[in-house]
Amino acid sequence: MSKKAAEHHQKAAEHHEHAARHHKEAAKHHEAGKFETAAHHAQLANGHHQHARHHAAEAAKAHVEDHGKATAATA
Repeated sequence: MSKKAAEHHQKAAEHHEHAARHHKEAAKHHEAGKFETAAHHAQLANGHHQHARHHAAEAAKAHVEDHGKATAATA
């Protein structure tokens, strides 16, 4: 795996972890009746999910680029 792909996978994982923490915070605040704060954390979680999906797509793209290079080199 290329360094570029590995970095994108790592970033995707980090953003998923951040999203999970925000979801936990949202749940805690929702249970306490602090709905605005819960909504804020839910929105932050959503942003991290979107960013994670971006990095996952970039990692997949890097894999395809690497695979294409290997195929061309063996042809």
